[in-house]
Amino acid sequence: MNIGIAGLGLIGGSLAKAYKSNSANTVYGYDLNKPVQDIALMSNVIDHVLDVSTIPLCDCIFIALYPTATISYLEQHAQYISKSTIVMDTCGTKRKVCEAGFEIASEYGFVFAGGHPMAGKQNSGFKYSSASLFKDAYMIVVPDSTDNIRVLERIKKLLEPLLFKHITITTAKKHDKMIAFTSQMAHLVSNAYIKSPTAKAHKGFSAGSYKDLTRVAYLNEEMWTELFLENKDNLVNELDYLMNQLLEYKEAIENNDDQKLKNLLLEGKVCKEEVDGR
Repeated sequence: MNIGIAGLGLIGGSLAKAYKSNSANTVYGYDLNKPVQDIALMSNVIDHVLDVSTIPLCDCIFIALYPTATISYLEQHAQYISKSTIVMDTCGTKRKVCEAGFEIASEYGFVFAGGHPMAGKQNSGFKYSSASLFKDAYMIVVPDSTDNIRVLERIKKLLEPLLFKHITITTAKKHDKMIAFTSQMAHLVSNAYIKSPTAKAHKGFSAGSYKDLTRVAYLNEEMWTELFLENKDNLVNELDYLMNQLLEYKEAIENNDDQKLKNLLLEGKVCKEEVDGR
C-alpha cells in the first residue's frame, strides 16, 4: 500500500515505523519541522516526502496533528486527495474534526473516518516513536456511516499492519463522552495531584500506587489544552461528579464518620469489581 502520514511526532512517527516494519508498504511523510522530516527520510522511516505531488498516490492518509491543525491540513490539501483514498485523523477528540472531515470529504469525493489509537507514551515527538506502539492496543474508528460495510472492511484491512488488539466502531459524540472519563480525567487528575507540596518529598515514601497515579502528569500541555477545551462539556460533567464524590469522602473523614467512610470505600471497591467483570 501507499501510506501517507502528515505529522511525524510520536503517533505519526510510530505509524510510519509500523507500516515499514510489518509489511511491504511505501510510506510518504510530512512534518512542519523539516529536520524531523529529513531524519525520517535518512533513517528510511519514510520513503518519500508527502506533498501535493505524492498525496494523489496514497491509498490511505493519516493526519497525525492537533485538531485545529488537522482541519487546516484537510482544507488546504483536499483538492489533491484521490477519490479512492481513505483519510483518517488521529486526534484525541472527534466531534469537531469529524464534522469538518466528513463535510470536506463529501465535497471532494474521498472517504474520511475519525481515528483515535489508544496508545501513547509520557514523552512526545519523533524521537520516542516506535514500530510497536500500537501492538495489542485499541483503535477507535468513527466512520461517516456504519452502514457502508465495504468502507469499514477497507479501513480494517488498512489498519492490519499496525497490529491493534481490537477496533471499536462508534460515533463522535459517544467517543468524546467516553474519552472525557477514560483518558482526559486521568491526565487532569494526575496533573493536579502532583502539585501538592508533599510530592517534593515523596522519595523513600512512594510505591506502585503513587507511580500509577502520577505517570500521566507528565504531558504535552499544548496538545492537552486544546483537547480539554474542545471537549469541555463532557470533561466538566466528569469533574463535577468527581469533586462531589471527593467532598463526601472529605466530610466523612473530617467528621470521624467511620461507617460512612467504610460505605464509600466499599462502594468504590464494588464499582471496580463490576467494571473489571469480577
